[in-house]
Amino acid sequence: MTDDAPVALNRIERVLLTMAAAVGGLSVIAILAVLIARAAGVDDFTGGVWPAVTLLPTIGLPLAIVLLAVFMIAAAVRRTRLRAR
Repeated sequence: MTDDAPVALNRIERVLLTMAAAVGGLSVIAILAVLIARAAGVDDFTGGVWPAVTLLPTIGLPLAIVLLAVFMIAAAVRRTRLRAR
């Protein structure tokens, strides 16, 4: 096998990427929902699902960044171990 051959992702890396994409995507959708609601004239975000929608990006975006950082570390460790063989 040559040194330039691509290495397939293992299960942990796929799960980390999927989680980061899902959490980040939901956070972006929540931001867009709040922007559209404000443009439509909604002023009261205290009832219904609005508290959760407004809080989701506050937690989701940092979590997505942490998941991406963990993915980068896991990928680097795996590639280092493969190179050491």
